Amino acid sequence: MHFNVAKNTGIHTSQLDSIYLSGIHADTSLAVFKTNAEEYIAAYQKLLQDFGKHLKANNFIWEKATKGFNRIYFNKEGKIDYFLYSFRADQLTTEQEKRFDDLLNKFVDVYQFPLKAKSNFAQCSPVTYMPEAK
Repeated sequence: MHFNVAKNTGIHTSQLDSIYLSGIHADTSLAVFKTNAEEYIAAYQKLLQDFGKHLKANNFIWEKATKGFNRIYFNKEGKIDYFLYSFRADQLTTEQEKRFDDLLNKFVDVYQFPLKAKSNFAQCSPVTYMPEAK
């Protein structure tokens, strides 16, 4: 869901961040994936690519490069508990954002992150969705 929707429904990132540790961290002692950070980063990048393929397969068309930000919260088994996102102002119409949100929820319902951990973990990143090359 959009960060604003989460906040309005009582879901606060500060609270989630106290429950979900960082998947990777500059201080490796604070990271969940201490020894296999490269494998973790590759798996996270694949998650974003898989989500992009899911959007494309469901005919979600990006009209222009669209910049956003994600914060994804995983349980220790690799299921996504929360996928929070935002876009820069006026990048999507209300209808496009509703469709994006619907497709995101369908993706989250079935997606399984390939790595498991000893604790819940989170990852954030900027993201740019690109229109299909012609």
